[in-house]
Order: sequence, then structure tokens, then C-alpha cells
Amino acid sequence: MSSSRNKTVSSPSGLPSSLEDHLGYWLRYVSNHVSAAFARRLEGYNITVSEWVALRQLYDADLCSPGELGLRMGMTKGAVSRLIERLQGKGLLTRSASAKDGRAQVLRIAAAGKQLVPQLARLADENDRAFFSVLPQPAQEQLLRAMRLLVEHHKLKQLPTD
Repeated sequence: MSSSRNKTVSSPSGLPSSLEDHLGYWLRYVSNHVSAAFARRLEGYNITVSEWVALRQLYDADLCSPGELGLRMGMTKGAVSRLIERLQGKGLLTRSASAKDGRAQVLRIAAAGKQLVPQLARLADENDRAFFSVLPQPAQEQLLRAMRLLVEHHKLKQLPTD
């Protein structure tokens, strides 16, 4: 699966560019493998990647509404509701009525969730090291800066959850 070609996406011959000529292809290729490896690491904790992302978001927030969590994660109301129910069922978060508006709900990470997040963060760190340690540290930092620049430039908001 190596491509030593340094073609541009628009081929002078008029032929369609190949998949391997696209940076997006390589980003998706690596991303899929990084994500799948992380999902396998999470299986031992009975946690999905979406659940990890939600827990990590709630870890830093004192309170969060289901709608706000759904917006951050780019999930529909139904999908985020099912996610919240799973996390509640696992005893990792609580949902209660808002003190300001009894009709509104607020989410809070439970004590078990607070204890679990640092363990899962270590798994994420290990997963990153497993994939990216082949790159020298300056290249890793440059790649991280480039990805953050793309996110900022394109005003990307939805968190990766799969």
C-alpha cells in the first residue's frame, strides 16, 4: 500500500486522480485504524468511543444539558438520549431536573465516571503512542498543529465519535 507518486490531484493526462493521490484518503485511512484500535482498547472497560467522548466532555463541565452535549458531539436528540441512557445504566452519569427550570435536564458525571476518565485517557495516550511514535516528536507536533489549523479554519465543531 505504498505510493511513491508525487502527483497532484488534477492529472495533466485528464485521467481521474487515484484515491492514493488525495490527502483526505490518507487522513481517513489512518483515522479509521487509530479509532478502531482505540475502540478495541475500550472494549475491556465496556465503553464505546462515543461514550468515552461524552464522558470526557462531562469530566470538565460542571453541568451540561443533553442538548448541549448533542451539539458538541454532532448527535441527534435521539442518539444522544440513547447514549445518555447507556451511561446512566452503567452508573457513569446522572441526569436531573435543572434547579433554574424544572422542565430542563442537566447531566453530571457520576463519581464512577470521574474515576474512569483518567484510566480511559491513559488508553487514548497509549493508542496515540502506538500509532504516532514512528514519527519524530517535531513531526508529531507539526501534524497536531496542522490538524488544529484545519479545524479552526473550517470552523469544525462536531467532535469525532466513531
